Amino acid sequence: MSVAFVTYVALIVVPYLRHKRLPGGDPASLEWHFFVPCRDEESVIGDTVAYLRQTFRDAHVWVIDDDSEDRTAEVVGALRGPRHGGTGDQRLHLVRRQRPFARTGKGDALNSAYRELKRWMGKHADTDRAIIVVVDADGRPAPDCLEVCSAAHLFGDPKVGAVQVDVRMSNRGTPPSTRGFFKRGFGTALVRMQDLEFRSAIAAIQLSRGHTGTISMGGNGQFTRLSALDSIVEGAGPWRGALLEDFELGVHLLTAGWHTGFTVDTHVDQEALYSLRRFLTQRTRWGQGTMQCARYVRRIWDSRHLSTLGAAEMLYYLAQPWMQLLGTLIYPIPFVLLGIRAAHEPTEVWEWFTGGAWLLFATYGSFGLLPFIIWGPIYRKKCEPDKSFLRGLAYGFAYAVYIYTFYITSWRALIRLIRGHNGWTKTRRNTEAGHPVVALDH
Repeated sequence: MSVAFVTYVALIVVPYLRHKRLPGGDPASLEWHFFVPCRDEESVIGDTVAYLRQTFRDAHVWVIDDDSEDRTAEVVGALRGPRHGGTGDQRLHLVRRQRPFARTGKGDALNSAYRELKRWMGKHADTDRAIIVVVDADGRPAPDCLEVCSAAHLFGDPKVGAVQVDVRMSNRGTPPSTRGFFKRGFGTALVRMQDLEFRSAIAAIQLSRGHTGTISMGGNGQFTRLSALDSIVEGAGPWRGALLEDFELGVHLLTAGWHTGFTVDTHVDQEALYSLRRFLTQRTRWGQGTMQCARYVRRIWDSRHLSTLGAAEMLYYLAQPWMQLLGTLIYPIPFVLLGIRAAHEPTEVWEWFTGGAWLLFATYGSFGLLPFIIWGPIYRKKCEPDKSFLRGLAYGFAYAVYIYTFYITSWRALIRLIRGHNGWTKTRRNTEAGHPVVALDH
């Protein structure tokens, strides 16, 4: 199993290292609509809307207020200005949701904006030209993202229904202004690992999925053609009820015959989490969402639009949390048995170990750690070339430890699933949780 995993890592690393930037396209050939779902985002939404309107002047921005308990709607309303008399911002829209129909999940919020957009565009709109861009309330799409996504191999191809762009952590290298050397160091390291995960490991996996035709969507920096969304509408809209609504959307698009794309030629910035507790909560939600998507195994298996390799890749992804659960039960067994034997016959075990068995441990450890440690130097080479090789190696060892948090979150996700706790909980921003950051260069 370890050899197979090392081989898999090698296969996804090579395309990532060999990637060269591709030419962009003409963003004016398409119509762009940013969807920004908000739930108590008063602290960040004003800056985000201002950035989107200043950077993408010809695009429309749709802010979805999910019945916020703070001043989110008021902040957006002030930015819109007067609606009548010609002085208001006609490209900034506010979609307001009210309980009991609000605060039921990100997918439901996006469906509300989808319905509003359809009414606003009218029946005779060119839905092939309209592109929906989902951006988190703290998201910052790169200024060139529309040009890159308009490229011939992305939305320039009418068969492409959705594109995911690379995700970067805006606060990488920026410590929290909390007291205590350990807390600052740990928070900074946790943010760095999130950046490494998205910009190297996940980016490489996504690029490799281009060969299997199974590129998945992420919640932030997700671009989708409106006609593609129209083709998978069911009930209230194209987004369904899973906590991992982005991957779920990708499943429906791929099994409906649409192609999906991924690019590292542009990116979206988002804020990483300093707090381990909030990080575990976020990843528990993601793990539970993946478990919920197991209901699509039959759809994936039966789809005539997916190749055998593509279906296998998607099923492998859906199996990940379950494999992690199994791993936590199976992997410790040999060590427990060895410990019992050593307690009863320590001399015999020691002679066995020094007589050559140590090679088994060295080999096992190498194959177990190498697929994770390797991402540190790769991340340093592709993303942070100003860092030293030793720093990149340290990143790799830290990432090998970071990966073990997924075993924790898989068990937490299973417990929530068993208890029927399927509600969507917003992850608090760093500023909301008392973690303002100290401005430093990345």
